This record gives sequence, structure tokens and C-alpha cells, in this order.
Amino acid sequence: MFKHILLCFSLLFMLLLSQSSFSATTLVAVAADFSKPMTEIAAKFEKVTGHSANLSFGTTGKFVSQIENGGSFEILLAADEKGSKKLIQDGFALTGTQFVYAVGKLVLWSSIPGYVDDKGKILGSGDFRHIALADPKLAPYGAAALEVINGLKLQDTITPLIVENESITQTHLYVSTGNAALGFVALSQVFENGKITSGSAWIVPTNLYTPIRQGAVLLNNGAKNPAAKALLAYLKSASALEVIKKYGYELAQ
Repeated sequence: MFKHILLCFSLLFMLLLSQSSFSATTLVAVAADFSKPMTEIAAKFEKVTGHSANLSFGTTGKFVSQIENGGSFEILLAADEKGSKKLIQDGFALTGTQFVYAVGKLVLWSSIPGYVDDKGKILGSGDFRHIALADPKLAPYGAAALEVINGLKLQDTITPLIVENESITQTHLYVSTGNAALGFVALSQVFENGKITSGSAWIVPTNLYTPIRQGAVLLNNGAKNPAAKALLAYLKSASALEVIKKYGYELAQ
């Protein structure tokens, strides 16, 4: 009887050891707008696969620069397609691994309820002292915001009121703390399960800016890491896509 119990414990130990030997961690650079959904997806990914994802959040432009200067990331989840394509062209990412994991949406948002109307008419009213947006040189959502302002021919009145922040995260913080009455942020930052979670907002019609097609790519550092490859595959799963839609993103066609 004792030998039978000992054998069972030995087999259990070997099974756990075998599972742990196949578990790995991947280092992922994640566009700041995708922080909420990716945190949820990473948790689900670990439960399903046993692999884990070490996430860093920031601006796509800075991540591309870090990767090209020796950064240790294995996956890039960019806020556009340009960043991932550039890394492939420059030899830092693997050809054939890029895909669009989400299509982002821009929103004009204020932490003040009722302040932003659902048609965005406040932009033309000039009834604000500051408007925040992310640095267009680093953040695709900032570039999209400028495209909207210019397309509506409001640059002359709005440009002097713009306060640029390094990232979309900082922009959201700047508006949420009242340093600016309103700002352009990612819909995913203020949206969940079909509704705006706080304040007031105008979801900018997508015909007013170039589609924000967000590209994922496997970097050279992750070529031999099973966790990196597994995570990119998991991003295409029904479970991950459900989370992505939950935060207001569209799925790539």
C-alpha cells in the first residue's frame, strides 16, 4: 500500500515537473491604449497554456526605437501597422508573423459628465482652455486626433489650446485629473461592455481619420520562445477576440 502511494506521488511530481519544463515567459511591448484588454488576455492566456506574458506598456514610437537599439522584447503589439512593418523591414522582426490584432477607435472625452456632446460640437465652440492629445510623432492616436482637427478645419482655433502628452496613458490622466477639460483618447480607455464608463464623450466617426489598424509581430528575440508564438496564436482565439471587442475595438476584416 505504501509503495502504491509513493508511486502515485512520484508520478504526480514528474507530471508537475514536466508541465513546468514546458512553461515559458515572453516579454511583450504593448501599445498603451491596449493595456486593459491585454492585461485580461494575458491572465486568460496563462490559465489556458501555462505560459506567462511579462507586459510593458508605452508608446509605439518609443518601443520601435528601443527594439532597434537592442531592447529585449519578443513581441510588439503596436498601435499602428507602421511600427511592426518597419521592424520587419529593418531586420528586427520575422517576416510573415505580422497581423492586425485590433482596429482602434478615437474618442473625444471629458471626465465631466455632460460636458462633451455626442456630436462633438464642443470642438467648434471654443468653450475650453486646453485640449489634450498624445504626441503625434510617437502615438498613432495623437496623429489621428490631429487628422480630425485638420479635417474639420478647426486647426486655427484649436492648435493654440493643444497640450501634448507623451502617451495616450498620460493624456487620459491629464484629462481625468482636470488639467484639461477634454482630450482625444483611445475609446478602450473609457469604454467597457458597450458603454462609456465615466464622464462624457463623442466617439469620433471613423471616416474622419485613417483607420487605426494595430499590428502584432514576432520579434527576432522571440523566434525560439514557445510562449511568444503561443501568445500570438492566442490573440486570434475566440476568447481573446471577445475581450478585444469588450473594450470597443473593431476586429480586422
